[in-house]
Amino acid sequence: MALSASDLPTMYTLLTNSMSGDESVRKPAEAALSQSESRPGFCSCLMIIFCCLVECNVRFYPFRGISNEEKTHLKQKLLSHFREENYQIAQMLAVLISKIARFDYPREWPELFSVLAQQLQVADVLTSHRIFMILFRTLKELSTKRLTADQRNFAEISSHLFDYSWHLWQSDVQTILHGFSTVASSFNSNASEQHHDELYLICERWLLCLKILRQLIISGFLSDAKCIQEVRPVKEVSPVLLNAIQSILPYYSSFERGHHKFWDFIKRACTKLMKVLVSIQGRHPYTFGDKCVLPPVMDFCLNKITDPEPDIFSFEQFLIQCMVMVKSILECKEYKPSLTGRVIDENRVTLEQRKKNISNVVGGVLTSLLPSERIVLLCNVLIRRYFVLTASDLEELYQNPESFHHEQDMVQWTEKLRPCAEALYIVLFENHSQLLGPVVVSILHEAMTSCPTSVTDITPGLLLKDAAYGAAAYVYYELSNYLSFKDWFNGALSPELSNDHPNMRIIHRKVALILGQWVSEVKDETKRAVYCALIKLLLEKDLSVRLAACRSLCLHIEDANFSERDFTDLLPICWDSCFKLVEEVQEFDSKVQVLNLISILIGHLNEVIPYANKLVQFFQKVWEESSGESLLQIQLLIALRNFVVALGYQSPSCYNMLLPILQRGIDINNPDELNLLEDSLLLWEATVSHAPAMVPQLLAYFPCLVEIMERSFDHLQVAVNIIEGYIILGGTEFLSMHASSVAKLFDVVVGNVNDRGLLTILPVIDILIQCFPVEVPPLISSTLQKLILICLSGGDDRDPFKTAVKASSAAILARILVMNTNYLAQLTSEPSLSLLLQQAGIPIEENILLCLVDIWLDKVDNVSSVQKKIFGLALSIILTIRLPQVLDKLDQILSVCTCVILGENDDTGEEESSGDNMSSSRPHSESNIPSKELRRRQIKFSDPVNQLSLENSVRDNLQTCAAIHGESFNSAMNRMHTSALSQLKQALKMP
Repeated sequence: MALSASDLPTMYTLLTNSMSGDESVRKPAEAALSQSESRPGFCSCLMIIFCCLVECNVRFYPFRGISNEEKTHLKQKLLSHFREENYQIAQMLAVLISKIARFDYPREWPELFSVLAQQLQVADVLTSHRIFMILFRTLKELSTKRLTADQRNFAEISSHLFDYSWHLWQSDVQTILHGFSTVASSFNSNASEQHHDELYLICERWLLCLKILRQLIISGFLSDAKCIQEVRPVKEVSPVLLNAIQSILPYYSSFERGHHKFWDFIKRACTKLMKVLVSIQGRHPYTFGDKCVLPPVMDFCLNKITDPEPDIFSFEQFLIQCMVMVKSILECKEYKPSLTGRVIDENRVTLEQRKKNISNVVGGVLTSLLPSERIVLLCNVLIRRYFVLTASDLEELYQNPESFHHEQDMVQWTEKLRPCAEALYIVLFENHSQLLGPVVVSILHEAMTSCPTSVTDITPGLLLKDAAYGAAAYVYYELSNYLSFKDWFNGALSPELSNDHPNMRIIHRKVALILGQWVSEVKDETKRAVYCALIKLLLEKDLSVRLAACRSLCLHIEDANFSERDFTDLLPICWDSCFKLVEEVQEFDSKVQVLNLISILIGHLNEVIPYANKLVQFFQKVWEESSGESLLQIQLLIALRNFVVALGYQSPSCYNMLLPILQRGIDINNPDELNLLEDSLLLWEATVSHAPAMVPQLLAYFPCLVEIMERSFDHLQVAVNIIEGYIILGGTEFLSMHASSVAKLFDVVVGNVNDRGLLTILPVIDILIQCFPVEVPPLISSTLQKLILICLSGGDDRDPFKTAVKASSAAILARILVMNTNYLAQLTSEPSLSLLLQQAGIPIEENILLCLVDIWLDKVDNVSSVQKKIFGLALSIILTIRLPQVLDKLDQILSVCTCVILGENDDTGEEESSGDNMSSSRPHSESNIPSKELRRRQIKFSDPVNQLSLENSVRDNLQTCAAIHGESFNSAMNRMHTSALSQLKQALKMP
C-alpha cells in the first residue's frame, strides 16, 4: 500500500525515534522504517519532511526499489528548492542531487544541467548561490568517474558551462572588490548589515564558482602532458586568478580587526586561488609554462616568500601555497631536459621533440627568473627565517615535547609552514647543489661560531644554529661533498652533548636528527663514538630528544655497514632505555616508534638470548596494554617474529607469552582479524620453523589454517610454509590428528588457485607423500584426481607456468607409482576419475595410467634431476604391466630411462623446497638454521628414491617385460635404433 500525505506525521515520529539514544525506542522505529522502504511513496515522504523541517536532522535511507515515476517526482521536487534559505539543508540537497546524478546522468537525467543553466539566467543572488552549490557537488561527483565515456560526458559539460561560469566569476570579482572598497572606507560607520550579507553571499557564490572552474579545467580537458595540446582556459584564467589574489590580498590587514567575516573569507579566497593555480600547473604543465602564465606566478610567489609584507607573514596558509607552487615548478619533470632517446616511429619522434622544445623554453624562463643571486637569497630566507623556531614552537617543545616531535617530523608537509619550507629547500638544493653547498656550509659555520657549545640561553644565535643544523641534516647526501662529517662531529656535534643544560634540548634534538640522516657518512673510526652519542641522547630527560635518538638508532642498526662489534656492550643500556621509554610515552605514534627500534634490535643483533626474560615480560605487558590498538599490535607481532627467529631452538622459552597472542591473531572470528591476520601468519610460520619439537598447543592450532584458506588465498605462500612445517615437525602425530584437515585444505587449494598458486602448494604435497607414501595417497584421493586432470588437460604448449604445473603434478603421481604402486593403479581405474575427466571434456581412448606415461615421457626435460629419476623409476615399473600397448611405448620409455641413468652422474643436485620466505635480516649461520630447515634436509637426504637404483630397476623390469610379452617384446626391441640400443646397454652395463 502506497504512502500518502496522511502518513507524514507517522513517518516524522518514526524518524525522530530512530535517532533516540534509548535502544528500546530506536530499534522498533528503525524496524518500522525498514519495512516501509519498499512501499511506494516512501522516498517522497522523506523528501517532504526534509524540505519542510529546518531545525530537525533526519536520517536518509538508501533508495531501494523506487519506480521510475517516483524517481522523476523526486528529481523534480529536488530541483524545486533552489531558494532554500537554510545553508545546511541546501548543502544536503546539493549532495543528494550529486549522488543521484552520478548514477542517472546523462542516461536517465539528461535535462539536469540544462535546467540548472536556465534557472541561473533569472536567478537572484541566493538562488544562484544554491545552484552553484549543486553544480559544484555534481561536477565533483562526476569528475571521479574514470570510464572513457564518462570523461567524454564531462568534457562536453565543461564546454557548455565554462564560458558562463567564467564570465560570472569575473563579474563577481569586480563586485566584491568594489564592495570591499566600500566596507573599508566606511569602517567606522554603521553600514547596512543587509548590504554586508548580500556581499558576503556574492563572495561565497564567487568561491563556489572558482571551485567549479577548477573542476572544469582539471577534469574537462586531457592533460597537456599527455597530448601536448594547448589548453586555452589555462592561459585565459591563470593570469586573472593571479590578478585577483593581488587585488584581494591588501584587504587582509584592513579587515583583520574590524570585519572578521570578510577577513575569514579573504583567507579562504586567497588560499583557494593559489591552490587552484597549483592544481592547474600540475594538470597542464606545458600550457602553464607559457610566458604569460608561469613567469608572473613564479615571480609573485618568490617575492611573497622572500619579502612578504609584515601582515602577510602571519598568513601561513597562503605562504604555504606559495611555497607549494614554487616547489611544484622546480621539481616538474616536464620542465626538465628530456632524457629519452630517439625512436623509429616518426610520430613519436615529433611528439618527444615537441616536449623537448617546450621544456627548453620553460627551462630558459626559469633560469631568467632564478638567477644565482635569487637562488642564494631564497635559500638564506628559508633557513634564517622559516626554519627558525618561533615562540609558540618553543612553548610547545617545553610543554609537550612528545607532541612537538611528532608534529615536526610526521605532519603532512603541506599543512605547516616549517615542514613546507623544508620540503621546498630540499628541492631547491637538489636542483642547485653546486651553488648552494658552499652557502649552507657558510651558514652552518656562521651559526656555530656565533653560538659556541657553551651558550645555554635561548638567543637568536642558538635558534639560528638549530635551523642551520636542520638545513645540513635534510640534504646530507649532496652536502657531504662540502662538509666532512668526521670533523663536524668531533669539532661540534659531540661537544654539544657535553652541555646538559635544559635549553640544550633544542640543539640535542637536531644532533640526534643529524646522526641518523648522515649514517652513510659515518666511517669505521667514528662509528663507536656516534653509537655512544645516540645512547646518551636516548637517556636524556626530554622526550623529543629521546624519540629523535630512537629513530636515528633504527637507521644505524639497519645500515648495511652497521658494526655490531662496536655496539654490543651498549645493548644493556639500550634495552633498558627502550623499556623505560615505552612506559613514559603517551602517544600511539611514540609507542610504535620505540617498538620498531626494539624489533630492529632483535632482528639485526645476535646478542638477544641473554635479554630474553626481560623481553618476554616486556612483550606480555605491551600486548595487554595495546588492546584495541591494532597498528601497535601489528608492530608487536613483527617484533615477536624477530624475537622467535633470534631465539631459534630456545624459542619454547617464550611460548607461555607467545602462543596465546598467536592464537588470538589467527582466529578469523577475532574483531581485529582484518588487521592482524597477515602478521600473525608470519609469526606462526616463524614459530613452527624454529620449534625444536611440536607441542600440543601448536598442534591444536592447525584447523585455524583450514578456516583461513577456505575464506581466502591471499596468504597462500605463508600458509604453505606453515603446512610444510607441520608435516616436517609433527610427523605421524600431526597426520593422525589432522588427516581430515590436511585433505580438506589440499582439496580447497588445488583446483581453485591459479598456476602460480599450484606451483606453491605442489612441493608440499610431494613432501607429504614422500614422508607417508602408504597413508597419504588414499587420504587425498580427491586432490590426486585433480592432479591427473591437470596432467591430461592441454594448453601448456606456450605457457611456462602451465608446463611447470603439469610437470610437477606428473612427478607427484610418478612418486606414488614408485612408492605405492598398487594405489595409483587403483586410483586410475576408479569410475569417479573417469566421470571427472568426462565432465572436463577430456577424451580418454586408452588406459589412464598409459596416458600418464605419455606425460612422463613428454615432461622429463621440464623437471629437476630428482624428479627425472622418479620419472625413470615410474616408467620402468610401467614395463611390468600386462598390456600390449606398453610395447608401443617401449622405445621411448627405454630412451628416457637411458638418458636419466647416464645423466645422473652429471647432475650436482638441487635444493628443492617451497622456501621459508623468512624475511628476517638475520644471517642463517650453522648455529641458527631453523629446525624446520634441518629436518627438511634430513627428509630430502633420506628420500627412498635416493636409495633406489634406476639401473637395477630397468634391468629387472625389462626381464619381467620380456617374460610377459615373449616374442612381441623381442620384436619391439629389434625396432629400436642401433645407437639407442647401444646406449641402453652402456647404461645397464650389459655386454
